[in-house]
Amino acid sequence: FVFNIAPTLFEIAMVVGILLWTYGIDFALITLVSVTAYGLFSLRATEWRTQFVREMNEADSASNTRAVDSLLNFETVKYFTNEEFEARRYDTELRRWEQARRRNRLSLFGLNGGQALIIAISQTAMIGLAAWQVRGGLLTLGDFILVNQFMIQLFLPRGFLGFVFRDIKGSMTNIEKLSGLLARKPTVVDAANAAELRPGPGAIRFEGVSFGYSPEREVLHGVDFTVQPGQKVAVVGASGGGKSTLVKLLFRFYDPPRGRITLDGQDIRGVTQASLRRVIGIVPQDTVLFNDSIFENVRYGNPAASDAEVEEAIRLAHLEDFIRELPRGGDTLVGERGLKLSGGEKQRVSIARTILKRPPVLVFDEATSSLDSKSEQAILAALREIAEGHTSLVIAHRLSTVVDADRIVVLQRGEIVETGDHEQLLQAGGYYAELWRAQQRREEQSGGAD
Repeated sequence: FVFNIAPTLFEIAMVVGILLWTYGIDFALITLVSVTAYGLFSLRATEWRTQFVREMNEADSASNTRAVDSLLNFETVKYFTNEEFEARRYDTELRRWEQARRRNRLSLFGLNGGQALIIAISQTAMIGLAAWQVRGGLLTLGDFILVNQFMIQLFLPRGFLGFVFRDIKGSMTNIEKLSGLLARKPTVVDAANAAELRPGPGAIRFEGVSFGYSPEREVLHGVDFTVQPGQKVAVVGASGGGKSTLVKLLFRFYDPPRGRITLDGQDIRGVTQASLRRVIGIVPQDTVLFNDSIFENVRYGNPAASDAEVEEAIRLAHLEDFIRELPRGGDTLVGERGLKLSGGEKQRVSIARTILKRPPVLVFDEATSSLDSKSEQAILAALREIAEGHTSLVIAHRLSTVVDADRIVVLQRGEIVETGDHEQLLQAGGYYAELWRAQQRREEQSGGAD
């Protein structure tokens, strides 16, 4: 504005003033009409073509998303021999982008053509009027040349103004989606007076917690249980019973509409999310790794940890034998989302990462689901070792992994139906005993393999 727009507007005003003062209202009127027509046309036409810029951006985003999605999931594509299907879908997205880009270019051609037409008509009118007055003896040949130069001087910056406006409008359209994302507010936010979580022994309490991902479908119904400091409590049940939802609520990815969750007597909605998550370590069911070395993926649990501490975490997670066999050892890159590692290897990296964090509260969400029986027993022994003196919440589907839990909470369709230790629940002969017998039969039929 300071170096281009303001000087141009000043120059237009000066030219109109000089023409009005020196040559009368006719020349000034033509100049004013042409400037107004040029400005109005540029505004309307630019607004009109914004829809085509938006369409092109959306088509470009969709084609990029399709390409990245199919490349990240290349194994699935190959499993189902859908290479041609993915190529066709990508071609469809590219065709949409091509059509949108063509419409955008044609609309730009129309805008530029309209602006050029207005300039040509106004210049012709000015030069024609000047020539007619020279012939009538009202102007000299020098006046004719001066008027012509004024018009050239006037329309050169006017064309620049049109370009600046078009460029600004296009840029605003390009960042429209980004602006929308920046304007969005997270559902879960810290309270205005949120305090840091006061360190404690790690007592967890779910008090009448009900929750659903949508109002039509409630996942948890009045869940109520306590994990005492240093205690290992397991939550078991059939798939879809709401076990993993408890973990998301504990981490405050969502807030329950009814009931509350406390940690050491403090309502987690009244503390900062950062301080809450610092004291909880998790080994998730689906481990996602960064495209970095194994060593750095483990160090992610505590970026300030020393190399010796990282190596100790690797040893406790039984990763050292696997790393020793790799040509580059701990410097081996794991690939996008850890695709170069097996499911069990990824889970052991995740376990080592949590060990390195050393939080007072540990959460295991199907922590050994991708391991074979031998590795599972080794990892369970390591987990028992690091969980000593820590509060542990274990989400499990395989009941054999939680037989040593101090207490087992059994969920069925989002409700607690039983609670007790392994022996008590078996003697009760309820839902837990039914699940245990079913899993034992499956293991016997498969020769003892998981």
